Amino acid sequence: MEIERRKFQGVLNILSFNRHFYVIGLIVLAIIIIGLFLLKVPSIWTIIVFSLFSYGLLMPLIISAYVYDFSGYYDFKWLKQLQLGELKSGQIVNINAGFDETSFILKNNFPDSRLRVFDFYNHENHTEPAIIRARKVSSTYPDTEQISTDYIPLEDNSVDIVFLLSAAHEIRTHKEKVSFLKECKRICKPNGKVITVEHLRDVPNFFAFSIGFTHFFSKKTWHKAFNEAGFLSFKERKFTPFMSIFNCN
Repeated sequence: MEIERRKFQGVLNILSFNRHFYVIGLIVLAIIIIGLFLLKVPSIWTIIVFSLFSYGLLMPLIISAYVYDFSGYYDFKWLKQLQLGELKSGQIVNINAGFDETSFILKNNFPDSRLRVFDFYNHENHTEPAIIRARKVSSTYPDTEQISTDYIPLEDNSVDIVFLLSAAHEIRTHKEKVSFLKECKRICKPNGKVITVEHLRDVPNFFAFSIGFTHFFSKKTWHKAFNEAGFLSFKERKFTPFMSIFNCN
């Protein structure tokens, strides 16, 4: 089965899942502008405030359109650059946080491989409004299994590749993150890999998402987590200035 992405689906998802942010932002902007008008401050301040709010509200949508709709992220051609070897008959695992846009595409790219899909979403620990809304509209891959982050129901050394595609940042605590990555390490074969794709808490994503970049984690944080989880190799490749692909084994 192939799920065809709609035009501008990426940016529409961001707008829909984070609509609370935009509603609050517009209300605050209106209150500030009204206040400036009543206080009769110079119009330059109104222009500055309006420009800053417009930047903060529009730039995430522009960058999201670039990353998710125009960069080829969902074509998975970037996988060839990682030199993963043949996956024609391998065991692949895709783990999400309740919003799955990639499993059907992975299966189409590797039709002869064995794909298992897991969802680690926990309503008590993963409370971001955006992910709660995303779950309501997400397509569920057949036989997707609900798991906890401290146990993946697979045997040791049984998986060729584990994909964590824009999902692992939903694990907010370092302790839980390390525990989860240890499980990913456990199920991987000796030459298996964990492919993690994430925005980072860095300068490009600050200019893209302003304060929203705090929802992501820094490269240093990810490096520390992978190291504590037992991974010996940690390689980063940039996919656009705003996304990093971590290839770990």
